[in-house]
Amino acid sequence: MDHRFQVSLRGVIDLLSHHLYSSPGVYVRELLQNATDALRARQQLEPQATGAVGLELREKQDGGPPTLLFTDEGVGLTEEEIHRFLATIGESSKREQLEARRNDFIGQFGIGLLSCFMVCDELLVVTRSAKGDGRTLEWRGRHDGTYDVRVSEHPLDAPGTHVYLVARADMTEWFTPERVRQLAKHYGGLLPFPVRLTVDGKTETLNPDGPPWRRFYETPGDRRQALLAYGREVFGTDFLDVIPLRSEAGDVDGVAYVLPASPHFNARQKHRVYLKQMLLSESAENLLPEWAFFVKCVVNANGLRPTASRESFYEDAVLAKAREALGQSLRQYLMDLAREEPKALQRLIALHGLSVKGLALDDDDFYRLVIHWLPFETSLGVMTLADYRRSWPVVRYTPTLDAFRQVARVAGAQGLCVLNAAYTHDTALLEKLPHVVPEAQVAPFSSADLPQSFEELTLDEREAVYPLLRLAEGVLAPFRCAVEVKKFFPAEVPTLYSSDAEGAFRRDAERAREESDDLYAGVLDGVMAGTGGQERALLCLNLHNPVVRRLAAVEGRELLKLSLEMLYVQALLLGQHPLNAQEMALLNHGLLGLISARLDEGGGGGSSGPGSRGMH
Repeated sequence: MDHRFQVSLRGVIDLLSHHLYSSPGVYVRELLQNATDALRARQQLEPQATGAVGLELREKQDGGPPTLLFTDEGVGLTEEEIHRFLATIGESSKREQLEARRNDFIGQFGIGLLSCFMVCDELLVVTRSAKGDGRTLEWRGRHDGTYDVRVSEHPLDAPGTHVYLVARADMTEWFTPERVRQLAKHYGGLLPFPVRLTVDGKTETLNPDGPPWRRFYETPGDRRQALLAYGREVFGTDFLDVIPLRSEAGDVDGVAYVLPASPHFNARQKHRVYLKQMLLSESAENLLPEWAFFVKCVVNANGLRPTASRESFYEDAVLAKAREALGQSLRQYLMDLAREEPKALQRLIALHGLSVKGLALDDDDFYRLVIHWLPFETSLGVMTLADYRRSWPVVRYTPTLDAFRQVARVAGAQGLCVLNAAYTHDTALLEKLPHVVPEAQVAPFSSADLPQSFEELTLDEREAVYPLLRLAEGVLAPFRCAVEVKKFFPAEVPTLYSSDAEGAFRRDAERAREESDDLYAGVLDGVMAGTGGQERALLCLNLHNPVVRRLAAVEGRELLKLSLEMLYVQALLLGQHPLNAQEMALLNHGLLGLISARLDEGGGGGSSGPGSRGMH
């Protein structure tokens, strides 16, 4: 024996109010939607038909709850349609026609009228069908799930529908003139049919102008100012600019506003969207591409599918195509700026650089237009890529912040310009350059490349530093570090530690091996064995530095050894290289040795004595 599910209307209403709809105020949206759909349906039967939506707030003289009357001059309902659509949860009067005429109606789910039970206990619907026998029918539904239908004793003069709502005692705040006016304008301010509100016998039209982006303006400047004023009214923000949006997919049109301040790059902007000119949501997030977080938009869609709550769009192929087309509108705006108003583009990049970089990686044409306008941090200060390439034919960059810190000061002092590509997208943007601009040359740069630019010593200087060099090579041999003496700037930097990428990897692997258990240490041994083991780091001593010049004149072997060990450790620390256990021991030993040496001198500060060769 088959049984039917028993549906609790109270439970369904609780589900709507707490989980599906954002607030009880959506009852105004649902009634506006039903009225608008009824008007569109009548126009299908009678193309010449026109109509309006009316709201009338009636206050009771005895102080009882107010009544709100919704009226429309639409198609109305027959008795069979009343039983089918008003009393069956989930049924929609538009469902049969939906596939053939999806763009004609807003509602699709047949549950909108139930939202009224969030604010009242009983609904009275008085309707006359344009397709029926001319009778006016009354449907009275109650929140306990019961209803009745009868012929009205007060027939309507023409087809249409009247809906009466008496406010529940705890919901009267949603029936004040100010609240009803605000809700009706909020949801229906762009509807193509007049929406009129009557309070105390006075009637006003709430939507006289329609979407502002579809209006005629005398000049482009007038249009821009009017749309910026509309954006200020909608979002409460003074935007930098306004961008027209259009997509054939989903039949979407509207405007996007350029934000005056940069949001967090992970932030997703919430947009105001209308469905067939009825407000759908003020927090839609899936309408624009993810990289477009530098704009907020207001759009109307006629061909996108709403979710059950009608507060966002269903993710499908049509929405994906619309999102791509709207993204192309934003691309075109930025490309026009690059060609016609480069200074405006520079200001926008300064505010929204991350979004622009993301778009450049995604679109080669846009990349060509903006890449040379993008600013980069360099060893000689911030400059655009165009400024860089005018002076240096090869674009040299470091992919990490540590690598940049290791080379920036010394490279800048030698007149070398190195880009810091550690920020989001920068490395990918630079590596893309030769693929889009064939004549461009790009090369990664590391501290191992710096000594090639240093000044070589004279023959006399080489002879003077030879003992220092020989001792230094012996001191640093256990650390797989070679030694050179050259001259470079700035003079206050005594040493530079450098290694190539493979050497840096080996160094990190060795440090990790020291800190791991036997099993993982064995794995790391195997990894390091595959690197060949021949690479060596380099410590370059700077003969321009006074301390190094004085060391070259010191004959005391122990003091010289101690000083070289400390210079090696200092070079590692200045280069942002973490110390391994052996180097930490060297640091501790060196500090104690230097303290002991000073104590042995009895606190004397003489820096040259009988063992000095006096090199100056």
